[in-house]
Amino acid sequence: MPKLSAYRRFLPTLVSASILFFLAALPAAVLPALAQNSNPSDPGDVRKPAQQSGTQQPDTQKPEETLKVNVNVVGVFFNVKDKHGTLIPNQTKDDFEIFEDGKAQTIKYFTAESNLPLTLGILIDSSGSQLRVLDMEKEVGGAFLRQVLTDKDEAYVIDFNIDAELIQDFTRDVHRLQTALNKVKINSGITNPVLGSGGPVPTAHAAGTVLYDAVYLSAHDMLAKEVGRKAMILLTDGEDEGSQLKIKDAIESAQKADAIVYVLLCADRGGYYSMGMSYSGEGEMRKLTEATGGRVINVGNKFDKLREAFDQIAAELRSQYSIGYTSTNTVFDGGYRKLEIKSKQNYKIQSRAGYYATARDQQQ
Repeated sequence: MPKLSAYRRFLPTLVSASILFFLAALPAAVLPALAQNSNPSDPGDVRKPAQQSGTQQPDTQKPEETLKVNVNVVGVFFNVKDKHGTLIPNQTKDDFEIFEDGKAQTIKYFTAESNLPLTLGILIDSSGSQLRVLDMEKEVGGAFLRQVLTDKDEAYVIDFNIDAELIQDFTRDVHRLQTALNKVKINSGITNPVLGSGGPVPTAHAAGTVLYDAVYLSAHDMLAKEVGRKAMILLTDGEDEGSQLKIKDAIESAQKADAIVYVLLCADRGGYYSMGMSYSGEGEMRKLTEATGGRVINVGNKFDKLREAFDQIAAELRSQYSIGYTSTNTVFDGGYRKLEIKSKQNYKIQSRAGYYATARDQQQ
């Protein structure tokens, strides 16, 4: 079983994610120059490499020429809501303004992307604090996947407690995803790592919840090379214990991967208080979701609230708009830039808060 080690990635150099853009919105003539390889799927997936027409003989007399296209298009997926939180359909490009670091930008592309393929990561907390809600999460999570995934979409499942483990790689098979969810078990908190063995680095406590590490790995290892719509759904109480990364690292990785993060806060708060413990997970989760264009939904330990939360997420993923523009700031130094979309009708905009300006040459 493949495993995402929460510790293998602390190398001096990390791979930077590209500026995110909307392939679907670009002219057809540009698309071939933007093609990029995606992650390999498991045998049950339906992804196949593009077929080639005919066999091309290599030219041994001169080196092959390469066409380079510098892509500076910035793209943003977003939802539009009224003051009651109701999704607003049928908006047009003229209904919005977009600003980067406070400067107005010219909107070049605008579409409603409800049918664009979706790549979805389900991250499920199996630490001891989730004992009373885990079965509920498995059942309702599986029903959500059956509801939201189409034959164009794909998903994966990560289980995290004292470590983060990929229990189902990219697949479009909902049965495999449900089977993976069913395998998740509460971690007992007992571990016996051996230093120098290549196993997990021991944490300060036997029990732990490497939530921030899991988000980083999901974004950096799974979603960064994907294109199109990307989202993560975290089923957790929001409490982190034992991660080597901080919440800011998790946020940055999700933003660089252009991943929208939703957190379904499954917190048995009564269990915390009965043991004389305080609960503080919600604040950091709000930072994560607000920065990436998602949101926190409190479900507690209530089955109906969890099902309703998944329904809301499904509706939002089907009702997204996308805006694309070419930044007036042509210096791509990897710095962070703030984004703001404004509705001329004063509707509420739910979108990511910014992006990292990293230039990237796409080659054919």
